[in-house]
Amino acid sequence: MQATILAKLREWSILITALCIALGGILYAASFSSTPPESLAVAPTAASSQPQASSVASRNSAAAPQSSAVVPAPADPATPSRPPASSGPTAHQMHGHAPTQPSSAPALRAAATNAPPTQPVTPTPPPTLAGGTAVDGDAATGRQVYRKCQACHSLEVGKNALGPSLAGIIGKKSGEVPNYNYSPAMKAANLIWDAATLDAYLLDPSKLVPQNKMPFAGLKTVNERKDVIAYLVAAASPTGAPVVAQRSPSPAAAPVQPSAPGEPRASVYLPEARYTLRTGIAEGRMVYLGVGGTIDGQVNPLLSAAEGQTVQIILINGEGAEHDIVFPEQNARSSRIFSPGASTAFAFRATRAGDFTYLCSVPGHELAGMRGQLVVTPLPPDQVLVEADISRKSTEVPPPVGQRPPQTVQVELNAVELEGRLAEGTTFGYWTFNGRVPGPMLRVRVGDTVDVRVKNSADSTMVHSVDFHATTGPGGGAASTQVDPGAEKSFKFKALIPGLYVYHCATPMVAHHIANGMYGLMLVEPEGGLPAVDREFYVMQGEIYTEAPFGHRGSQEFSVEKLLNERPEYFVFNGSVGALSKLHPLEAKVGETVRIYFGVGGPNYTSSFHVIGEIFDRVYNLGGLLSEPLRGVQTVTVPAGGAVITEFKVEVPGNYMLVDHALSRAERGLVGMLHVEGPPNPEIFDGKIEPGTGH
Repeated sequence: MQATILAKLREWSILITALCIALGGILYAASFSSTPPESLAVAPTAASSQPQASSVASRNSAAAPQSSAVVPAPADPATPSRPPASSGPTAHQMHGHAPTQPSSAPALRAAATNAPPTQPVTPTPPPTLAGGTAVDGDAATGRQVYRKCQACHSLEVGKNALGPSLAGIIGKKSGEVPNYNYSPAMKAANLIWDAATLDAYLLDPSKLVPQNKMPFAGLKTVNERKDVIAYLVAAASPTGAPVVAQRSPSPAAAPVQPSAPGEPRASVYLPEARYTLRTGIAEGRMVYLGVGGTIDGQVNPLLSAAEGQTVQIILINGEGAEHDIVFPEQNARSSRIFSPGASTAFAFRATRAGDFTYLCSVPGHELAGMRGQLVVTPLPPDQVLVEADISRKSTEVPPPVGQRPPQTVQVELNAVELEGRLAEGTTFGYWTFNGRVPGPMLRVRVGDTVDVRVKNSADSTMVHSVDFHATTGPGGGAASTQVDPGAEKSFKFKALIPGLYVYHCATPMVAHHIANGMYGLMLVEPEGGLPAVDREFYVMQGEIYTEAPFGHRGSQEFSVEKLLNERPEYFVFNGSVGALSKLHPLEAKVGETVRIYFGVGGPNYTSSFHVIGEIFDRVYNLGGLLSEPLRGVQTVTVPAGGAVITEFKVEVPGNYMLVDHALSRAERGLVGMLHVEGPPNPEIFDGKIEPGTGH
């Protein structure tokens, strides 16, 4: 009895406390004038929104990125605007960097134009050289481009990386940055880095300084060179670089469109709609507060999902009272959380369309204000993909070599840089072999001579190369295949040892080239080949490092900082989210034998490869074919730059999910599906397959 009384007193004390806080806030607000003093007035910031585009097949067609307000000069209507940047990759691919996002300058000008008249905008003078000569370039745009150069060049004095520090580079003599090991050609160049010299060097480094070691073919667009130079000039000025747009906090992932009826759905390991809520006090009552995305800061935000979607809810305790969240019509509820900062998560499937409620089930809390709405819309029609699909189908496996003597095998690899689909509504600037990720699977036999020809597309901005782990020789071939845009190089090697081997680009920064998609597998079959199977599949795991967080829509730019800190936003099979689940699932029939050639491009993470619902009958560990295979294996470890061959027989129909058993990575896109058709087999598995489980 006493415990019941204490619990009731606790509940009412929370409610009384909330009412007191509300009353105090009202009295406090009433003590001030409704008109704020002039000193507190600020210019409105640019609205932050997620880019939405019907087609994002190229960076130039993508919506502008989110940005917060700055105070640039408004555009002069009488002055013609700068022509749009080249549709090709931009300046900052100097040392292996991805294309930049479009400049946010139009959004910034809009923010300045909408500023109240009491806040006049002072035009920002153009950056100038030491002699007072103005530099004809946009320093703000140059700043956006320069972010990708930070892997090789710093603007901090004395901080050298792959390239020398560029701090105060304007007016300096070439080859004189302390503690940097310059090439003999650069040391002897005797150049002064003024705007004209920088422009000539960026246009064609090897022409201005022959035999220098900069792995960059040149920046051919005049405006991009001017912008980069303008930024370097501004950064060297006494006031430093000009204020430019800073990315506002990135929103939470937008819900992903569900699959159409009859289409294989993603596993339950990959929720399709995610929301984070925090408990707190607002508007004089107890509430749920939205965290991130379009619901950020909203009180009891309206949540939405499509019929059939999986909805994931994360609840954070914001003030220390006991709370939970319940969706009564969906028969879904969280566990209760009690202390500040505690959190809980759960998921449910929105099985029918309609308007529903969510609430806190702790007595008195719903009446105190903790109640919101969930809207479930009818299942939409099939989504039409408008992004370029760069993902390679798992069925693109060359035929077995068979019984033949050693011969010379021609291999052609074309380095292609292109914008492609990373996820639904999201694109990324990939670097590829032959336009797909991974590159083509190659198949030879032990004793073959492999004649490799590497071509680099004329519209590439980077030097590219290839390193075959199957090669015995300098750099695995990379020492002979550093290929400029528009050029071609070749070399030969003999396949000495059978096995499954990774190949990848090996141009500095090597990790950057790999992360952007330049990796693949080569199978060197033993004499006589491998035992026959019914199905062979080609699967590779990779990581993608974007500036914006996972799930952000629009064209994404590469993050060097996240790469160096090994913090990928995406984990993918065959290049993109959904490549092997929604777009190109693996398919087999009951009774067939399956062989998966699996590799990890990386560049950083080891995989714990697993097929949910199957046991590997045979595993050629680490891709080796000289040893007997392991038998009866559940999960196999594959390091970055490594591979494995797994074999099993499918005996029960259903969907079998391919995962890395570090299963948090499934939340970032790493899920594939093997769809098996055929009659049921109750002797092996006898159970009802629950709808919506992904299996």
